[in-house]
Amino acid sequence: MTAPMPIRVLLADDQTLVRASFAMLVASAGDMEVVGEAGTGREAVDLARSARADLVVMDIRMPDLDGIQATRLIAADEDLVGVKVLVLTTYDTDEHIVDALRAGASGFLVKDIRPAELLDAIRTVAAGDSLLSPGPTSRLIARFLRAPDTLMSALGGPDGLSERERQVLTLVARGCNNTEIAEALGLSPLTAKTHVSRIMGKLGARDRAQLVIVAYESGLVIPGTV
Repeated sequence: MTAPMPIRVLLADDQTLVRASFAMLVASAGDMEVVGEAGTGREAVDLARSARADLVVMDIRMPDLDGIQATRLIAADEDLVGVKVLVLTTYDTDEHIVDALRAGASGFLVKDIRPAELLDAIRTVAAGDSLLSPGPTSRLIARFLRAPDTLMSALGGPDGLSERERQVLTLVARGCNNTEIAEALGLSPLTAKTHVSRIMGKLGARDRAQLVIVAYESGLVIPGTV
């Protein structure tokens, strides 16, 4: 049986010591490899193309281009379809997180996480399975979604979803993965996954992070109820 290909990880952070620490950690995992290190946002975009990364671990505050601008360029590049971005922040109250999610990031991490959590997060985002840090993510989105630049003009709203799909979308917004959605609704994990994929197709969302934002911006999920 052929072993699965390792996850190709690009590390983008302007602090050399942080990059080196992350690189050692990622290299220690048997199912992933570091394919590049970037010290600026511009380098991150260029290396995402040349190194053919599967996932970029992206710091927000970097010179040249910040992580949000770099994420936006990666998400908009047709040659980089499928490349996931996992953004890093120093504090889970960083208001730029919502901007990063709108730009196309698939999730975020706080820099003081445990090493095993970073590896698990990379695996999760690379697989497209679920949005990370559901508690902080929900709080941040609820807090900062009042900004006028929303996704609703580009994405569809939940009006065209079935009742079951609306239930699934609500659970996605609460940070539930497919297994948790299945348990909550009495479905099989495969059926839950199918519902999530169908919802993405109907709403024109690229990943679960955008589904969370749609759920909040449409009023399907009310801030403070998650």
